[in-house]
Amino acid sequence: MLIHLQDLSTGWLDCDPGPLFKPEYYTFPEWLPPWFPWKGISILPVQWHALCLGLFSSIIAPFGGFFASGFKRAFKVKDFGDSIPGHGGITDRMDCQMVMAIFAYIYHQSFIVPQSLSVEMIIDQILMNLTVEQQQVLFERLKQVLQDRLVG
Repeated sequence: MLIHLQDLSTGWLDCDPGPLFKPEYYTFPEWLPPWFPWKGISILPVQWHALCLGLFSSIIAPFGGFFASGFKRAFKVKDFGDSIPGHGGITDRMDCQMVMAIFAYIYHQSFIVPQSLSVEMIIDQILMNLTVEQQQVLFERLKQVLQDRLVG
């Protein structure tokens, strides 16, 4: 018996897309002229992130070559190797990618990865930088704040 499929779906694979892939609707401002055909637009958050990464990579990342060139001049080095004759080393080919990799990592950690902070994490971060005396002062102050809220 032959089964004819209309598409490549299996029928049993189903998943809920993450928040980056769920469309968000943005309405246009009221000051747009009435003849303007659209009242809003639906955009995926991942598209905003792609726009930011694309703008950075096209405007700022090319300056990676300038940074690397200044770095080489500071150390009086002509190039970083001779793996490709006449073209410098592999790092000379990767100047822009190095700048882009640093930006992409910082951007991902700052705007894409959900921040999962807990009270315990915040308290641990505060306490590890305080002396025992400062921790006692903090404890007394928190105790006073809680007592004032319970009474008042």
